[in-house]
Amino acid sequence: MKLPWRPLRALLPALALALTVAAVPQTATAAPARAETVSSGWNDYSCKPSAAHPRPVILSHGTLGNSVDNWLAFAPYLTNRGYCVFSYDYGQVSGIPFFHGLGPIEKSAGQLAAFVDKVLAATGAPKVDVVGHSQGGMMPRYYLKFLGGAAKVNSLIAMAPTSHGTTLSGLTKLLDVVPGARAAISGLTPGLTDQAQGSDFLRRLNEGGDTVPGVHYTVIASKWDEIATPYRSQFLTGPDVRNVLLQDLCPVDLSEHVALGTIDRIVFHEIANSLDPARATPTTCASVVG
Repeated sequence: MKLPWRPLRALLPALALALTVAAVPQTATAAPARAETVSSGWNDYSCKPSAAHPRPVILSHGTLGNSVDNWLAFAPYLTNRGYCVFSYDYGQVSGIPFFHGLGPIEKSAGQLAAFVDKVLAATGAPKVDVVGHSQGGMMPRYYLKFLGGAAKVNSLIAMAPTSHGTTLSGLTKLLDVVPGARAAISGLTPGLTDQAQGSDFLRRLNEGGDTVPGVHYTVIASKWDEIATPYRSQFLTGPDVRNVLLQDLCPVDLSEHVALGTIDRIVFHEIANSLDPARATPTTCASVVG
């Protein structure tokens, strides 16, 4: 059987991490969260939202990401435009530093809930906007739907989210082909198997509809995504949803899963439009220099 190499290469670090966890003694404690970065207003708790940008923006990293590395390009992009920007770590697993988003997604949503409350208390704002990549664009929906987040979030903007699960370009089939693989990975890094298409977590999340009233949703996907597959499974159905295919904005943009959520300035421009629709300008291939 010929396996698609690019998604397999992306999965290998996760499998290596799972094996690492298996070798860690049960007495190991969770790795401390990475120190929050302050850079031009990023995670600056003295930042007060302006009249032009009245809501803080919370950045929610993807699987194997963290509050710093996922946002080295995008956080400064927003702070330079006058936003109060905050990022956080979630889904930590004992014995694994820096690579997060591996714990149970329900628990991760609780970490988001606590962080939103922290940001609202510091800034005095009534609501936040959440921008997430991959798992970080899907997981907040659990917070919105089950943990009271809809009263505190104005909009959820998701880049390449695993909204309805992923086949990982067909590689998730290996979970059931390789004896014990699903149980082993689920036991060690449940944040991975929670995102597999057809998981119990996703069934609960999507039961009764993708959205909740009062929240604006934007999903940005790339047809070249090799991780959150098939790419159309990223899109949401419901009122107040904008599903955006990156190649409809710029047909020659070849960004795949990671690039779409970390460095693509055409995506950044479209997110800025979603955060401030009253001042939106057309997103095109030329937006890369914006």
